Amino acid sequence: MAPSVNLYAGGPSWPLSSPAIRIRYRPSDKFTFMFAAADDNPPGNRNNSFGIQNGGNSADPTNQNTHDEDGANFNMGTGALLITELQYALNPQPDDMSHVTKDPGLPGIYKLGGYYDTAKFPDYRYNNQGKALGSAADTTGIPRWDRGNWMVYGIIDQMIWRPSLQSPQSVGIFARATGNGGDRNMISFAIDAGINLKAPFKGRDNDTVGLGWGIGRASSGQRRYDRNSGAPVQGNENHLELTYQAQVMPWWVMQPDFQYVWHPSGGVTDWTGNRLVGNEAIFGLHSNITF
Repeated sequence: MAPSVNLYAGGPSWPLSSPAIRIRYRPSDKFTFMFAAADDNPPGNRNNSFGIQNGGNSADPTNQNTHDEDGANFNMGTGALLITELQYALNPQPDDMSHVTKDPGLPGIYKLGGYYDTAKFPDYRYNNQGKALGSAADTTGIPRWDRGNWMVYGIIDQMIWRPSLQSPQSVGIFARATGNGGDRNMISFAIDAGINLKAPFKGRDNDTVGLGWGIGRASSGQRRYDRNSGAPVQGNENHLELTYQAQVMPWWVMQPDFQYVWHPSGGVTDWTGNRLVGNEAIFGLHSNITF
């Protein structure tokens, strides 16, 4: 969902990285300001980075073999991704809680931020001749390119219960909301939220069980393109996730994960073009080893 589907190759994040600089300013233990500037397009592929450029199918962003023999490409020709964020820490906790006698309150972190990408992005409404993209009047199928893209977001991560200061057990909730323009983005609005229980069982102090839910809304530009081209109009995608993070050894964490997705991509057709892709059940297993 947003912002990954709205940026070149999902933006500079794992497994793709970009040259970047980050500034962090913390005037007090409650407030933190952060700013970052990064190359916005790790693979450097501009011609087929978004589904709207190729009838709904974008190129694999992890494939960099088209650039040179070793696959390395330090792209600096698309644009800059500028990110800013303000954080507020509610009830900051001491680094060492073992000697605390007075309850400092339940900790939480609240974030408000956004980004601006200086690059050009394909328009979901008009082609390069100013005609409605995907309509009968569209004879090129090539979208118009618009300068700049943006998104704003808010994040809440709040502990809501713990039995005592020394107890490893706690319950926390989290939520994230994002919003951006609909003329050059596939997803214009998304919400993710959930709840985590730390130390769910006796003797499992470092384990965590979590339940999450999210929804993504297809942008007005995407829906208009669907109507113009006669495709099913994309709407909302909903997903539910249940996960358990288990510390098997002090240096080894395993995390089984189950996800269920309703209306993948908001309702698109399968490879036959005659029926919608069905709901999806996804099973995964993460493993993290610390050396």
